Amino acid sequence: MERVPKLYVEGKREECVENGRAARECVIIDGNVEVWLKKGDAVPDFIGEKAKFLIKEVYDRFYLYVDRTTNRMSADAVLVLPDGRTRIYLRKGDELMLLPVEGFTKTLIANVGNRVRTGDAFAAVTTRKGEVHYLKPPRNGTVVFIDEITNRPHYVYYILPEE
Repeated sequence: MERVPKLYVEGKREECVENGRAARECVIIDGNVEVWLKKGDAVPDFIGEKAKFLIKEVYDRFYLYVDRTTNRMSADAVLVLPDGRTRIYLRKGDELMLLPVEGFTKTLIANVGNRVRTGDAFAAVTTRKGEVHYLKPPRNGTVVFIDEITNRPHYVYYILPEE
């Protein structure tokens, strides 16, 4: 069974903190300091009023935080990959590449957290005639989410481009 990344999305202080303790799993970012809290942990005294509170969210709901008309993040977010050490920081306004994978048979090559380059295939599509087409991104980037559209079976890759 494949493990799923953890997603933390910007929320309100009240959603994260109750009576000086973490109401749920969350991350507090105050300047260059990060505090990772589990439910019931005490909130440190040095956390200021301008701190950002990121609350744990179901990873499959990532698409809700991307504006589909501009392909930009609508909130700050942090992805923690299954290895537990690798983190991907997404800021409000970051532009993502949304690349659809549609065809008779689809094969996903790149997974979440993988870096893809312009010459590398991230997916393969087989047509009804048996032709195989490899899909390559227009720019280098990191895969942050793969959305499976169920009403017409295909996928959409969300890729954070490199600067």
